[in-house]
Amino acid sequence: MSSPTIPSPQYPPKPPKAIYEARWVFIVLGFFWLLALAFSPLLALPVGLLIIFSCYFFRDPERSLPADPTLILSPADGRVTSIEEIEEEDSFFSSQRMKRISIFLSVFDVHVNRSPIDGEIILSEPRGGLYLDARQPSSSRLNESRFWVIQGERMTVGVKQITGAIARRIVPWARCGDFLRRGDRFGMIRFGSRTDLYLPLEVEVLVHVGQKVQGGSSALARCAPEHLFSSMEREASLSSTLDV
Repeated sequence: MSSPTIPSPQYPPKPPKAIYEARWVFIVLGFFWLLALAFSPLLALPVGLLIIFSCYFFRDPERSLPADPTLILSPADGRVTSIEEIEEEDSFFSSQRMKRISIFLSVFDVHVNRSPIDGEIILSEPRGGLYLDARQPSSSRLNESRFWVIQGERMTVGVKQITGAIARRIVPWARCGDFLRRGDRFGMIRFGSRTDLYLPLEVEVLVHVGQKVQGGSSALARCAPEHLFSSMEREASLSSTLDV
C-alpha cells in the first residue's frame, strides 16, 4: 500500500530587505544632497542627517526566536498600548470574542512585521480608511489597514497592520497560500503605525500595557494546553496513518 502524499508547505519567496523599500527615498534625498553640496553646502548637513535617519528607520535586524513552540510571538516592534477582550467585527471571525493586543510603533522602531505563529496565510485583505493618530483606539476601526489571518496547527490568529498620521503605506511581502514560520517577515508599514494581534480567549497573555516588545522575538502569549494537546493528537493520527 503506497503512502499518502503530503503536500509540502508553500513558503513565500525571501522578502526584499526593508532598505529596498526606501529606494526612492534615497534617490530623492541623494539628489537634494548633491544639489545642496553644489549650491548651499550648509543645507547638505540636514539632508545628510535625513539620509542617515532613513537608513536607521528601514533597518531589518535578524532576531533570535524562543525555542518553546507554545509561545506566540510579537508581530511587531513597539510598545504595548492595550490588551482587551473584544468582539471582532471582521467578517472572517464572525463577531467572535477574542483577545486583542495592540502595539504602537514609533518612528524609532523597526517597522517590519513578522508572523506570530507557524501557519498558512488564508486571508490578506487591504481596507481603505482614514489616517488618524495610530495611538487613538478608534484607529483600528477607522484607519486604512491590511488584515491577515494565519491558520496554524494549534490556532488561527489575526494580525492587522494599521496606518497612522505619518505612516500611510502598507507593503505586503507575502500572499494567501504562503506558509510562514514563526518570525518570518510578511510585510512592513512606513513611518509610525500600529499592529494589532487577535488571539483566542483561551491563550495566556504574557505581557502588560506599556511593555516594549520586539517582533519575532518577544513572546506575547502562550497557547492554552488544550490547543497543544489537540495538535499532538493530530500529529499522532497522521503518524499512524502513514504507518499503515
